[in-house]
Amino acid sequence: MKSILGIGNALTDILAILPDDTLLKKYHLPLGSMQHVDMETGDRIWSALKEVGVKYVPGGSAANTITCTSIFGMPSGYIGKIGDDELGQLFKSTMEQFGVKTTMLHSEKSSGRCMVFITGANAERTFADYMGAALEMGPEDLKPEFFEGYDYFHIEGYLVQNQDLIAKAVQMAKAAGCIISIDMASYNVVESNNAFLHNLVDKYVDIVFANESESRAFTKKEGSQDGLRELAKHCDIAVVKEGKNGSWVKSGEEEHYIPAWPAVPVDGTGAGDTYAAGFLYAHSLGLPLKTCGEIGSIIAAKVVEVVGTKIDVPRWRDAKLEIKDLIAKVNG
Repeated sequence: MKSILGIGNALTDILAILPDDTLLKKYHLPLGSMQHVDMETGDRIWSALKEVGVKYVPGGSAANTITCTSIFGMPSGYIGKIGDDELGQLFKSTMEQFGVKTTMLHSEKSSGRCMVFITGANAERTFADYMGAALEMGPEDLKPEFFEGYDYFHIEGYLVQNQDLIAKAVQMAKAAGCIISIDMASYNVVESNNAFLHNLVDKYVDIVFANESESRAFTKKEGSQDGLRELAKHCDIAVVKEGKNGSWVKSGEEEHYIPAWPAVPVDGTGAGDTYAAGFLYAHSLGLPLKTCGEIGSIIAAKVVEVVGTKIDVPRWRDAKLEIKDLIAKVNG
């Protein structure tokens, strides 16, 4: 089985389901955005969330993806930076419990956390991040041996704000012979790093995952299909996700619409990360492009049925059976 290495912000997700957007307005957080906050603001938001009830889940976009690829059976590794504290130890031990080989760098700052506000009938997610130790990860932390032996290298889009880090990482990954994928992560991150992202994708990235707003920010094209077609000019495989409306995949002249797999959604957190895991797992098996999208859709449908980014055992069992049946049909 082919192997995968991810790099990302080692954050503990603090999840809260809110009845309305009152708290978002109070802390000036635009609906659906990802905003960085300082430690003082982060502590105030955390205290406010505790009053409505929270759930702690070690995560971050790439960590969510890599955890899932490990559960699929791919040898999976992860690079991140944590503090010498309880949240950092929780993050590391949880990743290792899922079978991920961790390369955890250490900082004197406290470990990062991502406060997730889940609001509305569509379980819209808004993020307030205190990055802490995660923000301390730099190009000087990386070593070529971190990348050796891996077939895929998956980048969390939030990290492109640390341009020197990502520039060095992709050079090392490409030298190690990795297929490189990136999840665009957030429309405002794409907008503020557009020139760097275009250069990165054109020169190094093979597979790009984006949602509608991220695709629009990158391509300046309205609509998923137009965005997909423009995105596919820059990479080998382009994926544009439409949430409950499904996804589009394109490689060269081949293009497919992938319907969303049936689900009863309660929380959209981690759906895109999980989709990427399913897609990359299927790609590593050499399955057709459409099947890669379908497997991504199957596993994404499971995570939206739970609060947080960790799929429970019964849903994982169902997903693996559904995927096994799909692969059997493909192989005829």
